Amino acid sequence: MMTFLEFEKPIAELEGKIRELRSFSGGSGDVDISVEVGQLETKLGKLLKETYAGLTPSQKIQVARHPERPHFSDIAEHLFDDFTPLGGDRAFGEDAALIGGLARFRGEACIVMGHEKGSDTESRLKHNFGMARPEGYRKAIRLMDMADRFELPVITLVDTSGAYPGVGAEERGQAEAIARSTDKCLSLETPIITCIVGEGGSGGAVAIAAGNHVLMMEHAIYSVISPEGCASILWRTNDKAQDAAIALKITAQDLLKLGVVDDVVPEPLGGAHRDRERAMNLLGDHLENGLRDMAGLDGARLKELRREKFLAIGEKGLS
Repeated sequence: MMTFLEFEKPIAELEGKIRELRSFSGGSGDVDISVEVGQLETKLGKLLKETYAGLTPSQKIQVARHPERPHFSDIAEHLFDDFTPLGGDRAFGEDAALIGGLARFRGEACIVMGHEKGSDTESRLKHNFGMARPEGYRKAIRLMDMADRFELPVITLVDTSGAYPGVGAEERGQAEAIARSTDKCLSLETPIITCIVGEGGSGGAVAIAAGNHVLMMEHAIYSVISPEGCASILWRTNDKAQDAAIALKITAQDLLKLGVVDDVVPEPLGGAHRDRERAMNLLGDHLENGLRDMAGLDGARLKELRREKFLAIGEKGLS
């Protein structure tokens, strides 16, 4: 059964009534409930549309963190053929929070990588809730070097609350690894396209998101710090997290206006978790279009466009 968010209680109640009516008929055909069910489904569609058209930033956070939202492993299985994960940073070890490797995307060879949060308790622990350590970002650098060597486009999928802040990660050079990964993104001579598919948190996200073309799913969030972290620093209380979410401009719609992202990938009505397959297909179409726009550009031009893009961030919102 689908997990309903706090603001979705009226939706959950309506869907519950529809299920009750259907179970009451028992499939015998003796009682015709089609009219009643049709009316309730129409009402449900209207309620979903109204609810998701007016989501607040704090509600967007809930949707972006929904446990049933498609994660990297789901997207890799659905959109990519012949995906071959490549592990290890050749310096310390493997990091399961950031997965990447060779694949084919709609017939074309590429490098694909992204954060994996996991879907249940066991997998979340295995993937460290999508919070990468230095070896994860050094693995990303290794994969991008491979992409440069073999002239392969790079596709990155971001879904992390941030890089892992543990003592061990800091001892192994977390900040340096993030900085070098970001620099590698900016210096690539092959196309790099990225999408924030869920949560894009801080440098842990930017480290693989400094692409030529940056997409963001409709109900994803992208921020220099989590609203909870911002509130705890500025007001020393989590009670102000909603205010922080508004001030940070974390939504796809705000970031498109500011020029931080280039395009917003629409989600099925009710969020990507309601129709995962359609959500992933929409993402695939936008990735394909973005890569097509970069086809034929040489390495120097790709680097120049990337530089211009990031230097211009914020100008839209200030003009």
